[in-house]
Amino acid sequence: MANLQSNFLGIKSPNPFWLASAPPTDKKINVIRAFEAGWGGVVWKTLGSQVKNVSSRYSSLNYNGKKVVGFNNIELISDRPLEINLKEIKEVLKLFPDRAMIISLMADNDKKSWHEMVKKAQDTGAHGLELNFGCPHGMVERGMGAAVGQDPEIAKMVVEWVMEVATIPVITKLTPNVHSVVPIGRAVIEAGSNGLSLINTIQSVTGIDLDTLVPSPNVGGQSAFGGYCGPAVKPIALKFLTTLAQDEKTRNTPISGIGGISTWKDAAEFMLLGASNVQVCTAVMISGFNIIRDMCDGLNNWMDEKGYKNLEDFIGLSVPKISKWEELDINFHIVANINNEKCIHCGLCYIACEDTSHQAISIEQGNPYNTYKIKEEECVGCNLCKIVCPVNDCITMVEQRKGAEYLNWTEFQRRGLPLNDH
Repeated sequence: MANLQSNFLGIKSPNPFWLASAPPTDKKINVIRAFEAGWGGVVWKTLGSQVKNVSSRYSSLNYNGKKVVGFNNIELISDRPLEINLKEIKEVLKLFPDRAMIISLMADNDKKSWHEMVKKAQDTGAHGLELNFGCPHGMVERGMGAAVGQDPEIAKMVVEWVMEVATIPVITKLTPNVHSVVPIGRAVIEAGSNGLSLINTIQSVTGIDLDTLVPSPNVGGQSAFGGYCGPAVKPIALKFLTTLAQDEKTRNTPISGIGGISTWKDAAEFMLLGASNVQVCTAVMISGFNIIRDMCDGLNNWMDEKGYKNLEDFIGLSVPKISKWEELDINFHIVANINNEKCIHCGLCYIACEDTSHQAISIEQGNPYNTYKIKEEECVGCNLCKIVCPVNDCITMVEQRKGAEYLNWTEFQRRGLPLNDH
């Protein structure tokens, strides 16, 4: 069987699945349950100055009968006394010495506070620290969280403070509430951060109660921007991850991937795009800690099928496959094909193409049902019909190149070729 053992910055864990800094890692009883279920590591919920949380604090985006497509929270860092958290971390470390224990930190914005917080965290025997530069609500108003992670100079300064006293690996957690994470990533690496993690949550409003007119979550008739996570943010997280994996100054720095990871397939995608391991939160809040079993089994089986012996065998393999638009092959062309034996005659492909795309599907009125056929000369290979089709493999895309040679847009313009030929 494939070896799932992870080594992230020298921090070893039996598998690459860590629990992200969040409610599931806020206390000893939760973390013990997680480790008993099989999680490889945890990032203990962010420690810092004492805070007071509000009620309520969660909301979700539900779509087309699917609950919790996206998850939103206005919860702050741990509201438990610092000394209790530190005591429980020590106790868990004694019980599970083979698991990764990372402590998330968010100190007040001065060197002394960061030094004191780092030293206290290290005294627990933890294996690493994660600097929370991403929290998008509550702490931002205090000049912390994303307020630090949105400014490269401030982020660099804080990491430099931390590295003055850090004796264990330091991971900097980046905010997605920026145009690009690359400047921040470069800045904190230059300051000495050993690794990166991303993404933190995205500032959001998930919805409004149309009876009370109050956005969710409702706190006595008021609400606030929250942090958005869950399956809906996965594509955004993968994009930010890839930009770091491609950048010449950040690509060699180990990255812990976060954002909408619910299954082993999600984890594999993050690792293929450069993540050395992954962190999970929303999925366990919805389904419990035992999902780790399917995640490990699924990843293991896929690695066996592909012939990968270790995680390092496939980490980053998909990064070179994402290029710039102007480098894509203009001569590559596909057209749709409908398998009439699988077709249930719902007409969704026809409606989508006829109303919003290229009128490339013909309809033949029939009794008892209509049939549909692709007009190959009109099909541009956009994938829309395949996307809306409710039957797996009913619509497939067949390659029909327009030219033998590879031709990108840059070369197309350089040659001054006529657009009508393509």
